[in-house]
Amino acid sequence: MAASAKENFGVEEAASEGEPRVLEPGAAPFGNFPHYSRFHPPEQRLRLLPPELLRRLFPQGPQTKPILGLDVGCNSGDLSVALYKHFLSLRDEETCSDASRELRLLCCDIDPVLVERAEKECPFPDALTFITLDFMNQRRRKALLGSFLSQFGCSVFDIGFCMSITMWIHLNHGDHGLWEFLAHLSSLCRYLLVEPQPWKCYRAAARRLRKLGLHDFDHFHSLAIRGDMASQIVKILTQDHGMELVCCFGNTSWDRSLLLFRARQTTETHLIPESLVEKGKERNRLRFWR
Repeated sequence: MAASAKENFGVEEAASEGEPRVLEPGAAPFGNFPHYSRFHPPEQRLRLLPPELLRRLFPQGPQTKPILGLDVGCNSGDLSVALYKHFLSLRDEETCSDASRELRLLCCDIDPVLVERAEKECPFPDALTFITLDFMNQRRRKALLGSFLSQFGCSVFDIGFCMSITMWIHLNHGDHGLWEFLAHLSSLCRYLLVEPQPWKCYRAAARRLRKLGLHDFDHFHSLAIRGDMASQIVKILTQDHGMELVCCFGNTSWDRSLLLFRARQTTETHLIPESLVEKGKERNRLRFWR
């Protein structure tokens, strides 16, 4: 997902009479690629994330509420499902109904076709909720997220997942839009896992649109926030939005960092021990800021 008004680029609705939507390769100005997981498989992220991460961050007793997660820009749900299974240590064939008591995910994307596919293919319908949402639409965001949280008597999510979304927000909404997007996430989540796209991805996205003869991103040439985007996002979240960087889990094979942040006002003080890092990997794959 990236979040901008659909009129700007014409996100295609499902074709009539059941015909599948056809989207030109690269013509996904919101990051709403129809087969995203084929070229960025979930396993590349999962291998960097300790399965015990959520249990370490949120130690729970037998009668406590489930951990609440928010996945922004979930696409067709492949990564959402993979994260759910990974953190609950479920095998491929497991669809344990009791697992929904431990973790509930609200997954949103701007593309209704992708959301519909996610709903149909999700093996954990009791635990993963998929909704169509332009996250930058404040009124709808507040209503839909508030409705979900109220079911559990909560006002914020325990953890948010922002996986390769920041660039699409930035390109469609500019510097201020990126700043606002991160402000919203930091106010909604106690912890936040972010995978920022590097600047080279911005250039590649703009080049794809030009090759297809489509309108360029409105803000691409005027962006002042550029360069090392991981560092830029760390700076915004830590200096402007009251979060602290807990750790970096390393980089994916396509050179994107996985960064974990924590709201400074949270009462949680559980640090992630180095023993959770996969044995045999280089020590600097997980760095701590204390």
